[in-house]
Amino acid sequence: MKWNQSHIAPTAAVSSIPYTPAESLVAIRYFYHTLGKRLWGTHGFYDAFDASRNWWATSCLAIDQGPQICMIENYRTGLLWDLFMSCPEIQSGLKRLGFSKKW
Repeated sequence: MKWNQSHIAPTAAVSSIPYTPAESLVAIRYFYHTLGKRLWGTHGFYDAFDASRNWWATSCLAIDQGPQICMIENYRTGLLWDLFMSCPEIQSGLKRLGFSKKW
């Protein structure tokens, strides 16, 4: 099936969880509990779907799964952001770019 604007990629809602936690959690619960097996496989959410056309991807893409894992952890603990921001190279780069906040 040709990709079109009505396809939904679960990775977008899942990966947005640090920025839109309430909305992302509603979407995740809907994807998992309501759409269930049509959208969830052994490795997590499938790539995309279009419920209006009854089209469901059957593949999980690593490029989708990686950001989901990282952003869920950032939402939970901030671990990856904290590690990234603690690197001297990042601190130096931010300073050179004119950021004055101490991270």
